[in-house]
Amino acid sequence: MAGLISLPSPNYFLETGVSNMAVLNGYDHLIHYMKKIVEYRKLLGVDKAAELQELKTVYRSLMKNWHPDKFTDSAESKIEAEEKSKTIIEAYHFLVSIAPETLEQTKAEYTLTTTTSNIADFEYKGQVLTINFFDGSVYEYFDVPKAVYVKLINADSPGRFARRHIYNNYVYRSTTKVVASA
Repeated sequence: MAGLISLPSPNYFLETGVSNMAVLNGYDHLIHYMKKIVEYRKLLGVDKAAELQELKTVYRSLMKNWHPDKFTDSAESKIEAEEKSKTIIEAYHFLVSIAPETLEQTKAEYTLTTTTSNIADFEYKGQVLTINFFDGSVYEYFDVPKAVYVKLINADSPGRFARRHIYNNYVYRSTTKVVASA
């Protein structure tokens, strides 16, 4: 179900007997992604329900206030404004990339890629699976359990496994380009 990322309970690893440090590090990485989403929303002053138009309006307003060209009084303030504007831009692009409206707008392209293009490469880091396709598309899938990744590695056909067990089962975002406009 796209749009929702559920975290296991803090006792999940103890309850299941999993003590592998790589899995625990993966859990930390996922928490990092979740914190990143929360921090970006806080930076832009929006909540979970923010739509693309609201994100765009808030982004433009913040960029007007923090544009480096407005800070000509000192080099320090200009550098601070440059850093702040970079963070605002990163936050905006990340939140736009995971927005339900964006996913809906790009569904046809995503479906075409996942049904017709083969997997060129994939990487797993902290419950985030990154898949590179031969058509040049790159997607990140969030909250993918390590067990699913292991099955992907061991599958006779990783593409078929991903079509059945990954593509439509996890929150994803395209990392190859800005994927939507408000």
